[in-house]
Amino acid sequence: MKLINVETHNQSIAHTTEQPEVIVNPVTGDRMTILHSSNRSDGTYAKIRFDLPPGAKGSPLHYHTKMSETFTVLQGCLEMEVGRKGNRRILQAGERLHVPAGMHHSFRNTSDEWVTFTSENRPGEQFEQFIRGMFGLAIDGKVNHEGMPTNLLHLALLLKKADTILVGSPVVLQKLLIGTLVQIGNWLDVERSLVKYWYSQNEPSAQ
Repeated sequence: MKLINVETHNQSIAHTTEQPEVIVNPVTGDRMTILHSSNRSDGTYAKIRFDLPPGAKGSPLHYHTKMSETFTVLQGCLEMEVGRKGNRRILQAGERLHVPAGMHHSFRNTSDEWVTFTSENRPGEQFEQFIRGMFGLAIDGKVNHEGMPTNLLHLALLLKKADTILVGSPVVLQKLLIGTLVQIGNWLDVERSLVKYWYSQNEPSAQ
């Protein structure tokens, strides 16, 4: 798998919303700021700024089947694995990395300082719903000490939206397990309990 080189990003931050929405995860300490909601681009694009505290675990090695991501570090150092396990890169302020669909990647903050970076997602709607759901469940006390949903049906629905495949576990078994749980969740209309997280307070939510 061919790797994408790290690029130096000297341009100013792209256009953001007039009133960025800030959401804090009370369990992990992570903060996210919705700079460009996918609701403004028919689901095709989302841009979110993340602030990770020192020692934040971030995300394990995974890939997306259809979604691409561009990471741009604004402050601090972001440690990433790209292409394969153990292939580590440190992105510093002013650097960015494009991760196309299918490329293995992970990220974490191994430093003693906060790290701030943006994630641009194409398409963005489902990913934005995933991350809003994860933060929303944490705020409502429905996650474990690592910030993962305690309801397996919630977890499966959100992983499906994130278009995420974890590296290290058989893909067929992952898809079978998640697919089965999602189907059960659909039968029980579990997503209805998550819809409230999809929108900001300034947007109309689904009824």
